[in-house]
Amino acid sequence: MAKILVTGGAGYIGSHMVDMLLQNGYEVVVLDNLINGKKEAVLGGKLIIADLADQHILKQCFSDNSFDAIMHFASFIQVGESVNDPAKYYHNNLFNTLNLINIALKYNVKKFILSSTAAVYGEPQYIPIDVNHPTFPLNPYGNSKLMVEKILADYDKAYDFRSVSLRYFNAAGADPLARIGECHDPETHLIPLVLKVALGKISEIKIFGTDYPTKDGTCIRDYIHVVDLCSAHLLALKVLLGQGKSAVYNLGNGRGFSVLEVIKIAEKVTQNSIPVVKCARRAGDPASLVADSFLIKKELGWQPQYEDLETIIHHAWQWEKTMNNKK
Repeated sequence: MAKILVTGGAGYIGSHMVDMLLQNGYEVVVLDNLINGKKEAVLGGKLIIADLADQHILKQCFSDNSFDAIMHFASFIQVGESVNDPAKYYHNNLFNTLNLINIALKYNVKKFILSSTAAVYGEPQYIPIDVNHPTFPLNPYGNSKLMVEKILADYDKAYDFRSVSLRYFNAAGADPLARIGECHDPETHLIPLVLKVALGKISEIKIFGTDYPTKDGTCIRDYIHVVDLCSAHLLALKVLLGQGKSAVYNLGNGRGFSVLEVIKIAEKVTQNSIPVVKCARRAGDPASLVADSFLIKKELGWQPQYEDLETIIHHAWQWEKTMNNKK
């Protein structure tokens, strides 16, 4: 079976991807600097602890392995931080990614799957958002991802470097068996923060903005289960390995939930009350992001397995409780 390099494979989405690849018989090499990733989240394969800025280690990695494709998850992802420290985001998400792509090209590895983001769209001009929607990112995080997408498009034309860019909306949930899950430090994502309140690990959940032009004044987001994200990556990988063409797809469930709705469902799942504190808007946050994922369903046959938000939160809750019991 094919050998896949998974960068950022010790992180939240990357670790779930590694697990799915191994379950489907692929040989996996994980490259992660463990700044945000966790060694124990890598359930198999070979782990190389290194940074993408280290050309020597990267070249050695490609020299020692005959990779068939790369899945690239090694990015910084905090919107607010990217506004406050754009240099960090352009260095890692853009410069380091270009470093990886150029070395891959040198070693004739020309199949690449990019973990991209709905942040490339900026403030929506219409909902749901399809892949033809104009791209005007509101923050350096979205800019960094869009720049990489444009590089990949240019490399496809010039070098036959084929890629699939997957624009995620909001990844959520955890392995249904609660072996791995979302574990950022610091945690900035809504669902795990809400569940930490339910566990009593933090006292309240902050709602950033209650005056958006939405049904209840809070931001609306489209949540997609991490396992469904990975199944889309697996389909994209099979297409590229089968000599398929480069493409860009959205990944979401096509239904938006407000911050207050997420909290209400979490209270139902956990059977705990979740206190909230209303705060000012956070820089760079669009009011609503909801995906149109028709294209990937049509072209790759992708079908989400866990579309129900209550199920997504239930899996995340089982993981949070497992983590809490280990401490």
